[in-house]
Amino acid sequence: MAYHHGDLRAAILTSAADMVARRGATELSLRELAREAGVSHAAPAHHFGDRRGLFTALAADGFTRLADALDGAHPDFHAAALAYVEFALANPGHYSVMFEPALLDLADGRLAEARDRAAAALDSGIATLTPRQTSADRITAARAAWSLVHGFVSLWTTGALADSRDGADPLRIASQIAYALFPEAG
Repeated sequence: MAYHHGDLRAAILTSAADMVARRGATELSLRELAREAGVSHAAPAHHFGDRRGLFTALAADGFTRLADALDGAHPDFHAAALAYVEFALANPGHYSVMFEPALLDLADGRLAEARDRAAAALDSGIATLTPRQTSADRITAARAAWSLVHGFVSLWTTGALADSRDGADPLRIASQIAYALFPEAG
């Protein structure tokens, strides 16, 4: 039975993140989302328009949460890297849509603002890697650092790393990799 939430939009986003984490974005329908969230079948469409609008809002919320996590980390690369990995593993529903441009309205201002804020927060940690290098070196370091954390999360969540299937601590392993690849930041 449908009922009114104090913050209906947030309740729908929470249910959407849970559903995406369990079954993937391709399996989500607005009608099924409404049923799972316990709201009227029209509520998701009213708040988000369509699936693209829902996924865009979910991604924007994810980037905002990621920026908050990065801002809360100690201001160096290793702390930022671990905050990124921890966020991704703790928020799989958000994370899985954040980097799927085909699902998103890339022209959405809230998405762009949230994505830019998260990028700036990650960049501040990356800046500790190359304080005396040229801007070209910093761009290369930024690409390498982002590839490290994003690639690690992808390998971990898909089970491609044997450690992820053996119950190892992903933050410990991510930290070891970050220190091995970027020892100068430690």
